Amino acid sequence: MKPVFANSAFVTAPERLFVRGGTWRRVPLKVRYGLFLHPAAGLVLIDTGYGPRVTRGRRSLGLRLYNAILGPHLAMDGQPETVLHRLGFTPDDVSIAIVTHFHADHVAGLDLFPTARIIAKAEVLGKILKQPARKNLRHGIFTELLPAGLVSRMVDVDGLAVSEAPLGLGKGRDLFGDGSVLAIDLPGHAEGHFGLCFAWLPRPLLYAVDAQWSSEALEDDRRLGFPASLIADDPLALAESTRRVFAFRRAGGEVLLCHDPASSPHDLAEDAP
Repeated sequence: MKPVFANSAFVTAPERLFVRGGTWRRVPLKVRYGLFLHPAAGLVLIDTGYGPRVTRGRRSLGLRLYNAILGPHLAMDGQPETVLHRLGFTPDDVSIAIVTHFHADHVAGLDLFPTARIIAKAEVLGKILKQPARKNLRHGIFTELLPAGLVSRMVDVDGLAVSEAPLGLGKGRDLFGDGSVLAIDLPGHAEGHFGLCFAWLPRPLLYAVDAQWSSEALEDDRRLGFPASLIADDPLALAESTRRVFAFRRAGGEVLLCHDPASSPHDLAEDAP
C-alpha cells in the first residue's frame, strides 16, 4: 500500500498567518496523519492527528486553554479508528507508529495503539518527560497525551543506519533497512522534528510535516518571517529546512505538508468542514 494521508481535523486561520502576502480570509488548515503498508514491517502509522482527548473530557487546564485557542474541529470520518476500518484494518493491526515530533496534533491518538512499536527521537522524549509541565506547555506538548509505557516501546530513530536520500535531500535514517523510507531531520519547527522520504516511489515523496503550513510558503517570497517565526523552536533552522524542502521539490520530488489546505493525490477522500 502506497502512503495515504487522512485528515483528523480542521483548524481555521487567516491566510496571511501562514503565507506571506496572504489575505485575512480564514482558511481551514488540515491536520493530516498517514498510513502505509511495508512488506516486512506491516502496517505503519505516521503520527495520529487530533482526537477527542484534546477537545473533550477530563483534561488539564493547559490542554483546555490550548483547545480553546486553536479551536480544532474534529473530522470524525477522518479519525484513525474509522479510517483503519474503512481500509480493512483495526488499531491492533498497526505494528509501528512513527512520531515525527511530540506536538499535541501529532500524538493525541497514540493511546489507540498500545501494542505498536514507536519510532521517534528517544532523546527528545526523555527531555519532555523530565522537564516541567509549563515548559512543555510553551511548546504545545502535553505529557497527558502520551500513553504509559511509551519509553519501553521506543525505537530511537537516531540509532538507525544512515542512508542517502534522493534528489540532493541529504542523509536520512533508514527506518526498515531497505532504503524505502528515510527519516529526514528538518529542524526548526519543534525539537527533533523530522520528515519522511518515500524514496521507492517513481517520483520520490517527502512528507515534510510542519516545515511549513502551506506549499506556497516553501517559496522564498512567500515564506513567513516575524512574527510567525516566534512560534518556531529555532527560526534560523526552520528557514534552512524550508530551503531544503523547496530544493527537493524543484529537483523533481513531491512534497506534502501536514497542514496544507490544498488537496493532494495522496489524501483520502474527505468531507468538507
